[in-house]
Amino acid sequence: MNFLQLILVFLFFILNNICFSWGFFAHQRINRLAVFTLPPEMIGFYKKHIVYLTENAVNPDRRRYAVEGEAEKHYIDIDIYGDSAVYKMPRYWAQAVAKYSEDTLKAYGINPWHVARAQKQLTYAFKTLNAKEILRISADLGHYVADGNVPLHTTHNYNGQYTNQYGIHGFWESRLPELFSDSYDFFTGKADYVSNVQLRAWDATVAAHIALDSVLRFEMQLTAEFPEDRKYSYEERNGLTTRVYSKDFSAKYHQMLNGQVERRMRASIKMTGDLWFTAWVDAGQPDLKPLLNFKHSKEDIEEMKRENELWKQELLKVRPETGHNNELHHKGDEHLDCCGHHHFYTLKCIRK
Repeated sequence: MNFLQLILVFLFFILNNICFSWGFFAHQRINRLAVFTLPPEMIGFYKKHIVYLTENAVNPDRRRYAVEGEAEKHYIDIDIYGDSAVYKMPRYWAQAVAKYSEDTLKAYGINPWHVARAQKQLTYAFKTLNAKEILRISADLGHYVADGNVPLHTTHNYNGQYTNQYGIHGFWESRLPELFSDSYDFFTGKADYVSNVQLRAWDATVAAHIALDSVLRFEMQLTAEFPEDRKYSYEERNGLTTRVYSKDFSAKYHQMLNGQVERRMRASIKMTGDLWFTAWVDAGQPDLKPLLNFKHSKEDIEEMKRENELWKQELLKVRPETGHNNELHHKGDEHLDCCGHHHFYTLKCIRK
């Protein structure tokens, strides 16, 4: 293989295996299944555009490397703020800013606040019957909701880097759903109205953070029982031999978690449907039938293609950081994120 071929393989490897929260597979499934929680007045419009909502469930992850201020919307390092902070943190943005400053909040993630903000944006899109914006914000909101339900999105130890468990992020979010989610029960019932979206977003953060101890502790216990050649294995992906957590190790870990990943996915589906429904109700329950014939214009499609190309270009500029500052009020802090499709590769993503 000559040098040019090696470069092409490397680029293919990066663009096809870069990691994202929950993984493409889970994010897309969550958005798709949330459609079926909606009432008859909404489901016609959402089902007609279910392919868009599914395929674009991953757009916020793509923007993480191209849009300043995007990455902080996906997580909150709540343990940075001290013991029991998940219960004591101010629930509303203005109060939180007054206590910690906006720079600090953005440095360590704003997910629960951004979920509430995005839901208000969706309400406005319904009020104005802007089909394009309804679809765009709905797809994005489902992503942020799903991220907020992930235990590892509530800690500065988001990839086990402080407990010698590097790679656990992708293991929990990508490997386990891909292996076992076909057996999950995803029937969550109909969407319900949420009277206080901001508090609901924090309820998700609390539930996710409570589950964090098991995520880390069980993997550590199981690792002590497995030699490395049994903990990991190799699989063929996109024509490349890829190192992954073995199916045996994955199955035992999944069993120890006792349905945790399934519960977090179910919670994400239900909450996504609830917030879509709530936005529609808050907008006055507008008739969506006039929007059934909406189609993205050729210009819209071209713009989406350009954005995708920009994502790929920005992705190749990502470089690893060398450290992580845990001091509050540290500005410009970079969080080293998970890397690789299952978080084993040498490419390091930056969680900004």
